[in-house]
Amino acid sequence: MAVRAGTVTHAKVYVGGHWPTAGPGVTDLGTVGTPAATAYFLGLAGTATGDVGSAAVFAATLADSVTVWPDLLRLARSSQVVDRTRRSAVFWLGQAAGDAATRGLADLVDDTTGSRQVREAAVFALSQRPPDEGVPALIRVVRTNRDPDVRRKALFWLGQSGDPRALALFEELLTR
Repeated sequence: MAVRAGTVTHAKVYVGGHWPTAGPGVTDLGTVGTPAATAYFLGLAGTATGDVGSAAVFAATLADSVTVWPDLLRLARSSQVVDRTRRSAVFWLGQAAGDAATRGLADLVDDTTGSRQVREAAVFALSQRPPDEGVPALIRVVRTNRDPDVRRKALFWLGQSGDPRALALFEELLTR
């Protein structure tokens, strides 16, 4: 991480590999425990701007033995968090926590106080869930969501699924 005037201005996440030796102006924090590192990155994600927040979300998702999806959902729902970080949290939430994540993502899609970009990111994240979770949630979005752009995104991802339930919905919509 690059820090200027006490603010993280750049973050780059690495997994494995070889680390260069610390040079002048570099502070090596040594080994940091997983819970402390995860808490730090989630906190950073909540306050950072630009790419730093997204990198912090990604770093938190790499943590082993720590459950991060409730914090990702909190970040995704917070209007105090920049949209780019919220979309990142939504994406990783979609990769995470099963039924609970699907419910949280569906709630995000329905939240008309949130930005359209975050709601559309939640639609994409639902499309990445296992078919038994994601397809019914996307069908519900198509049937009930009031935002035509969000419904259109849900229809697109249903079309990509090749799921017979999606085909049945398309037939129903086209024959009305």
